Amino acid sequence: MDLLYCSLLHENIWDRLLVISNFDEERSNFIAPRKGIYSFNFHVVKVYNRQTIQVSLMHNGWPVISAFAGDQDVTREAASNGVLIQMEKGDRAYLKLERGNLMGGWKYSTFSGFLVFPM
Repeated sequence: MDLLYCSLLHENIWDRLLVISNFDEERSNFIAPRKGIYSFNFHVVKVYNRQTIQVSLMHNGWPVISAFAGDQDVTREAASNGVLIQMEKGDRAYLKLERGNLMGGWKYSTFSGFLVFPM
Protein backbone atom coordinates (compact mmCIF):
# COMPACT_ATOMS: atom_id res chain seq x y z
CA MET A 1 0.00 0.00 0.00
CA ASP A 2 1.32 3.42 -0.89
CA LEU A 3 1.04 5.56 2.18
CA LEU A 4 1.96 9.09 3.10
CA TYR A 5 1.66 10.55 6.56
CA CYS A 6 3.32 13.82 7.46
CA SER A 7 3.29 16.62 9.99
CA LEU A 8 3.02 20.15 8.58
CA LEU A 9 5.47 22.96 9.31
CA HIS A 10 4.85 26.43 7.81
CA GLU A 11 4.40 26.66 4.02
CA ASN A 12 4.84 23.28 2.29
CA ILE A 13 7.64 22.14 4.63
CA TRP A 14 7.35 19.02 6.76
CA ASP A 15 8.67 18.68 10.28
CA ARG A 16 8.81 14.90 10.28
CA LEU A 17 7.77 12.06 8.04
CA LEU A 18 6.25 9.21 10.00
CA VAL A 19 6.02 6.87 7.02
CA ILE A 20 7.87 7.72 3.84
CA SER A 21 6.67 6.38 0.53
CA ASN A 22 6.96 8.36 -2.68
CA PHE A 23 7.45 11.67 -0.92
CA ASP A 24 9.78 14.32 -2.38
CA GLU A 25 11.16 15.95 0.79
CA GLU A 26 12.90 18.72 -1.14
CA ARG A 27 9.63 19.94 -2.72
CA SER A 28 7.30 18.59 0.00
CA ASN A 29 5.24 16.74 -2.61
CA PHE A 30 3.67 13.29 -2.67
CA ILE A 31 4.38 11.70 -6.07
CA ALA A 32 1.91 9.06 -7.26
CA PRO A 33 3.80 5.83 -7.99
CA ARG A 34 1.00 4.52 -10.19
CA LYS A 35 -2.31 5.51 -11.74
CA GLY A 36 -5.22 5.21 -9.34
CA ILE A 37 -7.66 6.78 -6.92
CA TYR A 38 -5.93 8.32 -3.89
CA SER A 39 -7.44 9.53 -0.64
CA PHE A 40 -5.97 12.65 1.00
CA ASN A 41 -6.86 14.22 4.34
CA PHE A 42 -5.44 17.13 6.28
CA HIS A 43 -6.00 18.72 9.64
CA VAL A 44 -4.47 22.14 10.37
CA VAL A 45 -4.49 24.03 13.67
CA LYS A 46 -4.04 27.76 14.22
CA VAL A 47 -3.10 28.88 17.69
CA TYR A 48 -3.42 32.67 17.59
CA ASN A 49 -6.61 34.69 17.48
CA ARG A 50 -7.18 37.61 15.14
CA GLN A 51 -5.93 35.75 12.10
CA THR A 52 -7.44 33.60 9.39
CA ILE A 53 -5.71 30.64 7.81
CA GLN A 54 -6.51 29.00 4.49
CA VAL A 55 -4.87 25.75 3.42
CA SER A 56 -5.39 24.18 -0.01
CA LEU A 57 -4.64 20.69 -1.21
CA MET A 58 -2.94 21.08 -4.56
CA HIS A 59 -2.88 18.54 -7.40
CA ASN A 60 -0.23 19.28 -10.03
CA GLY A 61 -0.27 22.97 -9.08
CA TRP A 62 -4.07 23.36 -9.05
CA PRO A 63 -6.16 23.74 -5.88
CA VAL A 64 -8.60 20.86 -5.36
CA ILE A 65 -10.03 21.58 -1.90
CA SER A 66 -9.42 24.15 0.84
CA ALA A 67 -10.06 24.54 4.54
CA PHE A 68 -10.41 27.75 6.53
CA ALA A 69 -10.11 28.68 10.20
CA GLY A 70 -10.99 32.29 10.86
CA ASP A 71 -12.83 32.81 14.12
CA GLN A 72 -11.25 35.99 15.51
CA ASP A 73 -12.24 35.32 19.12
CA VAL A 74 -10.71 31.85 19.63
CA THR A 75 -7.13 31.08 20.49
CA ARG A 76 -7.10 27.60 18.92
CA GLU A 77 -9.10 26.51 15.93
CA ALA A 78 -8.84 23.62 13.48
CA ALA A 79 -9.53 23.32 9.77
CA SER A 80 -9.86 19.91 8.13
CA ASN A 81 -10.78 18.48 4.76
CA GLY A 82 -10.41 15.37 2.65
CA VAL A 83 -10.83 14.27 -0.94
CA LEU A 84 -10.50 11.38 -3.40
CA ILE A 85 -8.39 12.25 -6.46
CA GLN A 86 -7.72 10.26 -9.62
CA MET A 87 -3.98 10.57 -10.22
CA GLU A 88 -1.71 9.47 -13.02
CA LYS A 89 1.74 8.04 -12.36
CA GLY A 90 4.04 10.96 -11.51
CA ASP A 91 1.25 13.35 -10.47
CA ARG A 92 1.99 15.48 -7.39
CA ALA A 93 -0.12 16.38 -4.37
CA TYR A 94 0.82 18.78 -1.57
CA LEU A 95 -0.57 21.34 0.86
CA LYS A 96 -0.22 25.07 0.31
CA LEU A 97 -0.73 27.63 3.04
CA GLU A 98 -2.65 30.30 1.11
CA ARG A 99 -3.28 32.72 3.98
CA GLY A 100 -2.10 33.22 7.56
CA ASN A 101 0.62 31.31 9.38
CA LEU A 102 0.84 28.19 11.48
CA MET A 103 3.33 29.42 14.06
CA GLY A 104 2.84 27.18 17.07
CA GLY A 105 0.08 25.14 15.42
CA TRP A 106 2.28 23.23 12.97
CA LYS A 107 3.04 20.50 15.52
CA TYR A 108 -0.67 19.67 15.72
CA SER A 109 -1.25 19.65 11.95
CA THR A 110 -1.21 16.57 9.71
CA PHE A 111 -1.46 15.56 6.05
CA SER A 112 -2.04 11.97 5.02
CA GLY A 113 -2.79 10.07 1.86
CA PHE A 114 -2.99 6.56 0.46
CA LEU A 115 -3.87 4.60 -2.66
CA VAL A 116 -7.50 3.47 -2.52
CA PHE A 117 -7.84 1.78 -5.89
CA PRO A 118 -5.13 1.12 -8.51
CA MET A 119 -6.18 1.55 -12.16
